[in-house]
Amino acid sequence: MAKWVYGFGAGRNDGHAGLRDLLGGKGANLAEMAGIGLPVPPGFTITTEVCTAFYDNGRRYPEELDAQVQAALTGIEQAVGLGFGDAGRPLLVSVRSGARVSMPGMMDTVLNLGLNDETVEGLAQSSGDARFAWDSYRRFIQMYGSVVLGVGHHHFEEIIEDVKNELNTLEDTDLDAEAWRQVVLSYKDLVERETGAAFPQEPKAQLWGAIGAVFGSWMNPRANTYRRLNDIPAAWGTAVNVQAMVFGNMGEDCATGVCFTRDPSTGENAFYGEYLVNAQGEDVVAGIRTPQPMSEARAKPGEVSMEAALPDAYRELLAVRDTLERHYRDMQDIEFTVQQNKLYMLQTRSGKRTAAAALRIAIEMAHEGRISHEEAIGRITPASLDQLLHPTLDPKAERTVISRGLPASPGAAAGAVVFTADEVEQRAARGEAVILVRIETSPEDVHGMHAARGVLTTRGGMTSHAAVVARGMGRVCVAGCGGIRVDYKAQTLTAGSHVIKAGDWITLDGSTGEVFAGRVATIEPTLSGDFATLMGWADSLRRMKVRANAETPDDAETARRFGAEGIGLCRTEHMFFAPERIGIVRQMIMAGSEAARAKALEQLLPFQRDDFAALFRIMAGLPVTIRLLDPPLHEFLPHTDADLLAVAEGLGQSLDALHERRAALSESNPMLGHRGCRLGITFPEIYAMQARAIFEAAILVAAETGSPVVPEVMIPLVGTARELELTRAEVDRVAQEVISKAGVTLDYQVGTMIELPRAALTADQIAQHADFFSFGTNDLTQTTFGLSRDDAGGFLPHYIEKAIWARDPFVTIDREGVGALVELAVTKGRGRKPGLKLGVCGEHGGDPASIAFCEEAGLDYVSCSPFRVPIARLAAAQAAMAAAMARAKAPAA
Repeated sequence: MAKWVYGFGAGRNDGHAGLRDLLGGKGANLAEMAGIGLPVPPGFTITTEVCTAFYDNGRRYPEELDAQVQAALTGIEQAVGLGFGDAGRPLLVSVRSGARVSMPGMMDTVLNLGLNDETVEGLAQSSGDARFAWDSYRRFIQMYGSVVLGVGHHHFEEIIEDVKNELNTLEDTDLDAEAWRQVVLSYKDLVERETGAAFPQEPKAQLWGAIGAVFGSWMNPRANTYRRLNDIPAAWGTAVNVQAMVFGNMGEDCATGVCFTRDPSTGENAFYGEYLVNAQGEDVVAGIRTPQPMSEARAKPGEVSMEAALPDAYRELLAVRDTLERHYRDMQDIEFTVQQNKLYMLQTRSGKRTAAAALRIAIEMAHEGRISHEEAIGRITPASLDQLLHPTLDPKAERTVISRGLPASPGAAAGAVVFTADEVEQRAARGEAVILVRIETSPEDVHGMHAARGVLTTRGGMTSHAAVVARGMGRVCVAGCGGIRVDYKAQTLTAGSHVIKAGDWITLDGSTGEVFAGRVATIEPTLSGDFATLMGWADSLRRMKVRANAETPDDAETARRFGAEGIGLCRTEHMFFAPERIGIVRQMIMAGSEAARAKALEQLLPFQRDDFAALFRIMAGLPVTIRLLDPPLHEFLPHTDADLLAVAEGLGQSLDALHERRAALSESNPMLGHRGCRLGITFPEIYAMQARAIFEAAILVAAETGSPVVPEVMIPLVGTARELELTRAEVDRVAQEVISKAGVTLDYQVGTMIELPRAALTADQIAQHADFFSFGTNDLTQTTFGLSRDDAGGFLPHYIEKAIWARDPFVTIDREGVGALVELAVTKGRGRKPGLKLGVCGEHGGDPASIAFCEEAGLDYVSCSPFRVPIARLAAAQAAMAAAMARAKAPAA
């Protein structure tokens, strides 16, 4: 019989941390904590396989599940001496989700399950605290009503606010048992009005309702969005954890909290977190009450630390902190409850952290001897380095501070104030810089948080939803900014005398928690210290080189600063759009004779020579791959009569003649038309001019520096060996002419882009004429799928949603199709020419998953945008480590 349920705690541990895929992260770690002797309330985990079966079988459970759940529930009853549904001594349970990777706030939780009109009286009598019992009952109805029955959360909050207004009190903790009893009655009336049925009283029906809601939440919109943003497969499913309740809301000797074994923002080796006395866990993360600091050292005037309020429990928690870090060898995110001065552990997981914190923690743990250099490299998500590569506030810039909150996620961001997640997403899609401003964020805001430059909330602490999610996304966040009042109806943000309207700009400093009016100047980051250390370790392990796609001096200098080992793609057409050049380019294109084209090309030659010389100087002997003109000529054509007239005057032709010439050059499908090497074959003078500029620049810079320059000339869009043979012959002819005239020697290489399926299929033939291949995976993806990258956005999300494609093929390489063509070209190319140099220069060159494929395929280098060079360096190291591990595990031949 299949095992669907695994118990943990009270001496029974069916699972352990190694069963993460089956039990989810939460269930696996609960079992692991119980196994190493930490105080974990007993419970059981329903496996992720049940979730998969649930969706595969029309939302029906496996037949054996009911009996296994009942047996596990009986085990909890025996362990704690309480009865589920017992009117005198009721057992209450929590029902929580637990995916194999942390998805904070994305799925649903129900606490205090098992309460009804009878068991609440039993809880009041057995605990001796009627207020606690009725507070717990109202919490249960509120969570169950919202999560399981679909009653809007705000309806419940309105009832509580009305009661507090009647009693003239601000805090929930000020309400007594009778007040909570009245809230419960109002809640039950609300549920019946909204659902047409009474609130369920049968505990087992409540349990199965909550289990179904957790499984159902795996596919809710916010979870789907989070998975899409974090590349988490829907097929993984979630587990469900049912656990005996312990209560942090029984009085002043009770508390609940969330803490990190190290600071998740900076990585400092200091205990960090927040807690609330007389509260349950949701109170801390929801931002409804302002939490207090853990340690006395972090307490500000007026704050009461846990160290001072509950010293015994705090000392025990410090010991747990040390135990967990030593056991997991990583910074942990801990949830705990203190019930009548007794500590209970409810969760541990590897804590989400900023990129800067991740770097510091990994480096320090390696220096401490807890992990190896390889493990430190593996701990850093390559894409997270993006957080370190962007501007911070210029300390010399003028600024007007309007408020200060908590520095929840570091960095600096400026943008227009927007009050809804939907509007943020819409405006960001238009390229606008926007800041999401909310009283408090909820999981429904995740899409807006992802699209925003930064997030500002007026409520919540350092472990609130806004803080945790923003840190994970790398978004700047200032949380708990109590000095600001947000008025959604008026669309204003008020801070003292400052009134900021929707659309006005503000600037956030997530490192200090400050909020500024207007736009504050920024400066570029300095990549040293921990960053440099990690990059050094990564560089010592990776096999593939990392180059950059760059064609301007600024891009090239940025690439060098970020550690690029050359330029893998210089798109020469980008150089043609400068104002002083575009007119000449248009004259060249619109010319009706070779002589007229030659005249225009002669004017372009010095511009191109200067362009290439600048790149050769910056790269200082590193390889520079220059792609000859690639795009269809229509991209350069004048679009207005005024522009056309200027071209006509330059050519000494009539406007009508130019109209006719433009019509003759028009194409139905230019991206599959007269472009790439086809231009070089029909207009060889274009490629001859570019080759001349390259070789003259190389000789010039070599003479200046005394060091050789070895340019790499790349012919685009080759589909047959003959195309490369012809265009290479022209490049070689020009090279010999320039070299002979200069009276020097010059080494150079000529290669091609593999960006058409036919090129991959005939790579052995093409290799006869090539010194290198560079895979242009942007066009190779387009031509393999028959898909326009520019037009796919309208339907691509539907394909992802329906699992036709697991990922956007323009973001992560399609291994089965495009990848198979790359592997075939590698095999055929090197089969004909064993020393053939191979690289990739499409956008996939900066994608970690695609870089892993490039390592497996045996490419020599990847080339990506300058700001992704550090990401590629780290990803290449991780790919090399994975390949080495795979080789070690492979059976001997």
